[in-house]
Amino acid sequence: MDRSLRSFTGVGYDKGRPLLVQAAWFAVLNLVFVRWWFPARWRPALLRAFGARIGERVLIRHRVRVHWPWRLEIGDDVWIGEGAWLLNLERITIDSDVCVSQEALLCTGSHRRRSAAFEFDNAPIRLERGAWVAARAVVLRGVTVGRGAVVGASAVARHDVGPGAVVTTGVAA
Repeated sequence: MDRSLRSFTGVGYDKGRPLLVQAAWFAVLNLVFVRWWFPARWRPALLRAFGARIGERVLIRHRVRVHWPWRLEIGDDVWIGEGAWLLNLERITIDSDVCVSQEALLCTGSHRRRSAAFEFDNAPIRLERGAWVAARAVVLRGVTVGRGAVVGASAVARHDVGPGAVVTTGVAA
């Protein structure tokens, strides 16, 4: 198939906030939020100011990137490790007592590979209570990581991970 990226329109995708709010968030994200000197205890409040729903005792380390705060919901007692990337073109829901380790990627975005225009194919992600997404692991669009499940270091979850399941290498089946 011939791909024509020029014909990409992004049809059906709504960023959820006006351009001014998007620009304000990107400025705050890059100038303040990701910096080592910005106190971790202030990060949840800053996300809330941009529309995120954040529980109590949430620890967000430096260099964490959140694409759209208004599409983020985090429960209580959650840890998000240094350098994690929450690429949430769609909603990411993180239940209580979840750990997202260093440099993990939660990516709700994709593209229709059979679309000549390469249009979006996005879907939400959910991490259920007690889940652990380990260092440099990847959770892809549309995936639910079940209660107490583990996506091990550098593993890729491209399908749902059942409660208590462990994905340690390669790709979740």
